[in-house]
Amino acid sequence: MALEDAKKQIDHAFTRTELRGNSFENTFAGAASFLRRRYTKDLTGADFAVTGVPFDQAVTNRPGTRLGPRAIREASLLQSPDAPYGWGYNVLEEFAIADYGDLAFDYAEVARFPKAVTDHVAGMLAQGVQTVTLGGDHFITYPMLKANARMHGPLSLIHFDAHRDVEPDDGGRIDHGTMFNYAAREGLIDPKRSVQIGIRTVFTGERTYGFRIIYADEVHNSTAGEIASIIKEVVGHNKAYLTFDIDCLDPSAAPGTGTPVPGGLTYHQAASIIRRLTDVNFVGMDLVEVSPPYDHAELTSLAAASIVMEYLCLKAWQKGARAVPVPE
Repeated sequence: MALEDAKKQIDHAFTRTELRGNSFENTFAGAASFLRRRYTKDLTGADFAVTGVPFDQAVTNRPGTRLGPRAIREASLLQSPDAPYGWGYNVLEEFAIADYGDLAFDYAEVARFPKAVTDHVAGMLAQGVQTVTLGGDHFITYPMLKANARMHGPLSLIHFDAHRDVEPDDGGRIDHGTMFNYAAREGLIDPKRSVQIGIRTVFTGERTYGFRIIYADEVHNSTAGEIASIIKEVVGHNKAYLTFDIDCLDPSAAPGTGTPVPGGLTYHQAASIIRRLTDVNFVGMDLVEVSPPYDHAELTSLAAASIVMEYLCLKAWQKGARAVPVPE
């Protein structure tokens, strides 16, 4: 490759002019935006905005998820947008995607953090995009649901996790284990049209709130199609928000998380379920609880970036994209 040609293939996060299309750049070099999308606050013409929320001050056990957005972006550079397995088309040609960068907040003003998240997401939604958020611990989903519910009304929550995150709490705590009882009580979500998948912990005093709970054992004893059918039946035509806690996966597949619980889903199980949710009207998603200090060989961040790619491919399928025939 000539030197001049090589110079054109660096730092597409800043130099690319189009929001669609591939970026051919060495995976080990350059600025690591998500999928080499352009870093920009101008979302004109964008379909999706990817943003990071590097917050881990609500964790129960091990911190480190503040480093998650950076690790997931780096892992995204290994994703092949050309006909990813199970889909067969290039999602970067189907959608205009921008990397909005990370939420800026004062780490020492924790009480102000939830409003900062809500305002951050609301600002992107006001520009006519759907958001994909990289966490951060799972508390961040609660203020993001506030912004989405203001626009769409009460949402169905499709929640992949080892934990239900509805621990008893009278309110006011910033805790990644209690926030979905806030969301249910405040009407941000409709629990009776919401599903929690992969659960394998039970805490004293937790209420069901009407959620359909699919414990990990039920997933293991069912096909992906059977689990997807349950989800679609519960959610129906209601607008839905997908939140994926990486500890839904078994620690053997995703060791880099703060509260690992054995007995979880494989990546194949989780991805296969998501691929079958083609009838669900998703309005946004997040991927949370990736903690790089506890990761090995970047397994967890790779799984996280891949789940986000599955979601984007699902949205492209809903838009009308179809697999390109493989040449014989």
